[in-house]
Amino acid sequence: MTAVQLNTMNTELWQSIGSIADSEKLMKRLTQYAKKLAKEKHDDTMMSKEEYFAKIERAEQQAARGEGMELLPDEDLTTFLKRNGYEI
Repeated sequence: MTAVQLNTMNTELWQSIGSIADSEKLMKRLTQYAKKLAKEKHDDTMMSKEEYFAKIERAEQQAARGEGMELLPDEDLTTFLKRNGYEI
């Protein structure tokens, strides 16, 4: 979506909200619908419980094969990342 389209949609949304703002009944319905939409939004940074445990299991399998990376005692995260080839 382009910035112009997004701006137009944003303007239309606020105009619509403004037109029903004096109606308590309609504002309650809008609030309930907005909450419902917020729950539907998928956050790509979140993972399900199953995905989390599958990731843990893969990491344990890699560690058992000697493929994992280990944080050394008294090593901070920055040093760990640099040691493993990540640019900071």
